[in-house]
Amino acid sequence: MNYAIDFVNFLKNISFSFTSQSASGMKKSKGITIYDIAKKLNLAASTVSRGLQDSPEIGKKTKKRIVETAEKMGYSANLTARSLRQQQSETIGVIVHQLNSNFVNSVLAGIERVTTEAGYDILIAHSSESYVKEVANAKNLFHRRVDGVISSLSLETMDLEHFRAFAERNVPVVYFDRVEQEENSTAVVIDNVKCGYVATQHLIQQGCKRIVHVTASLNRNVYSQRYEGYRKALAEHKLEFSDDLLIIDDHSERAAMDAAMKILQMNPRPDGVFVTSDFVAAFCMRTLRQHGISIPDTIAFVGFNNDPICKLIEPTLTTIDYPGKDIGEIAARNLISHLKGLSNINRTNNITVRSDLIVRESSVRSRDPE
Repeated sequence: MNYAIDFVNFLKNISFSFTSQSASGMKKSKGITIYDIAKKLNLAASTVSRGLQDSPEIGKKTKKRIVETAEKMGYSANLTARSLRQQQSETIGVIVHQLNSNFVNSVLAGIERVTTEAGYDILIAHSSESYVKEVANAKNLFHRRVDGVISSLSLETMDLEHFRAFAERNVPVVYFDRVEQEENSTAVVIDNVKCGYVATQHLIQQGCKRIVHVTASLNRNVYSQRYEGYRKALAEHKLEFSDDLLIIDDHSERAAMDAAMKILQMNPRPDGVFVTSDFVAAFCMRTLRQHGISIPDTIAFVGFNNDPICKLIEPTLTTIDYPGKDIGEIAARNLISHLKGLSNINRTNNITVRSDLIVRESSVRSRDPE
């Protein structure tokens, strides 16, 4: 079974040189990256990366445009020089659950910044929320002899057996966001229980008494912990919970609209909604407004992640800020510090990154919310 791995070489994560071909004979200039090529062609960076690697996923015409533009701009890559030194690949493998996520992209930007400064390349694989693909990605990175791995687990992942081979070869692994804590492992997370509590408490402080929780699989730590915080806030404020107030689905547009229709059919109708995805919250709000629901006056909303869509949707969306870039930088720093012999991550260690509530229009039902 062949699963494609997206090789997204962010910014300077490959070594290169650029020499101007102008008649004036300019000196060496700043290195050209795949992002420069992507901007020039109005393509995604991942498309440019695959095109430069002659991937069959990219059409011949597009591939030709990419290669020709890269040559004209003076792009060149040296993918092997580092791997010949000290019997190390100087490459970090990164496994994420999806690429079409603002949070994941911000994490990758943080990882790339640190790895570039340290002289490491990054090799990115995504599981598309599939355990089977995640296992295949792990095996592929293992056989490519990466020096370390940074990983966020898929919704389907229930164990870490496929990472055991890295431990046996003394290849360090740092988990972030979606994790399964085990002995001798490091995880970079936020306090999801606290965040779930704060989001729900904010709705309660706005006068909400019947609050729906829209989330994804409770088998994954981040969602089970946010649910725990939600339940804790309800209990402390002596508000009733029932299974009817819990909507579990994926984080797709279809799921958002389905959640909105379920909310419309509830009797009595809820007056608050806490959603573990800004994307789902935005589409859910839009659907409810199309059915005459006033937000926040009738139903107040709180999302999660602080994605750009929060400022684009009307009303603007209150959310929990999820500092992806910080998480990526912290995960990469800890991994590289271990690789350089400056620290030891092969012990149980949770690194908790601060995350705050950002109040916007979608939840404010009084002039002076607490």
